[in-house]
Amino acid sequence: MMPAHGAAGCCFSPGENVLKIAVVGCGKIADGHVEQVRATGRGEVVAVCDLEPLMVEQLAVRMGVAGRYTDIHKMLAEVKPDVVHIATPPDSHVFLATTALRAGCHVFVEKPFALTETEARKITDCAAEVGRRVCVNYLYNYEPPALELERLMAVRALGEVVHLDTQYGYNLAGDYGLAVMSDPDHWVHRLPGKLFHNVLDHVLAKVMMHIEDDCEVQVMSFRRRAASGDPVLDALHDELRFMLRSQNVTVSGTVSAHGKPSAHTLKVVGSRDSVELDYTARTLVHSANWAQPASVGRLFPAFVQARQFWRNGWRNVGLFRRHEYHYFQCMRVLLNRFYDAVENQGADPIPAQHILRVCRVIDLLVDGMEARA
Repeated sequence: MMPAHGAAGCCFSPGENVLKIAVVGCGKIADGHVEQVRATGRGEVVAVCDLEPLMVEQLAVRMGVAGRYTDIHKMLAEVKPDVVHIATPPDSHVFLATTALRAGCHVFVEKPFALTETEARKITDCAAEVGRRVCVNYLYNYEPPALELERLMAVRALGEVVHLDTQYGYNLAGDYGLAVMSDPDHWVHRLPGKLFHNVLDHVLAKVMMHIEDDCEVQVMSFRRRAASGDPVLDALHDELRFMLRSQNVTVSGTVSAHGKPSAHTLKVVGSRDSVELDYTARTLVHSANWAQPASVGRLFPAFVQARQFWRNGWRNVGLFRRHEYHYFQCMRVLLNRFYDAVENQGADPIPAQHILRVCRVIDLLVDGMEARA
């Protein structure tokens, strides 16, 4: 991806102790980045950049951003941002991320982080070389139930992890699904894992901290919908099942475009206790435990779990009242942790080894899909 000519730029200096942020890529997700940067109160978006001038102008006007560029080199030289958010298709991430890193910026990258582990390593190695931070938008790891799971794991409340089951629904009738299915030239069709490649980060990011780099993989993918007659669209599988084994831990995964309601869940089976997370409903409940004998014992679990859902509901009401229930609230939490790392007040929220592990497993899954094609 080569930069276009520079558009009219505008240098802007935010207040003291406020990070200067630039956003590269002015598509739909860029609005969320700008909104959540501002919501943290720790950064000001001083410039936006895209190869398409109209996209730049529309985002800048819509979000009230002064700096407007179509050339990343010109933007970096004139604005000198502290952090660059990259919200472009993944085939451009290596070029854009390494360019920003070598210009002295920290980098926050939209998922998929890169097309392959090899490409991902180019970014993480560059960050290590120049001494800058890099992060990927694994935002769902910072939803309320995920933060509760993080707390439980820290105190080993579940014991040792035995198995994880991760599920994700892809709505082909939604805005994004319709865009992919109606346009054979959409960038998703260029991904090695096509439709699945665009969401596997969300599926795998939740489990990477529980497994090691060595993984055995079994995979099944297929197209469940009827053929359309368009070879590009018909090459797009819409159902994926996989199984991973890493030493004594196993992971089962499902990506489904047909199961309803569209799932976004994780079950963690531990040697001491198990929990089930629903990222859409923002709930975490402990699995039913029959503590009483015979049929009497079967009466209580439903009420115990109902009480857990009740508590989850009231917690969510509290979050809503505190204005912490926004769709991208989880991204706000992640950005705060990333900016802590940028300002040397904390560790990287998502270690490079976890980013690379996700990319490595995606490579293995893509290889498995191609072997069955």
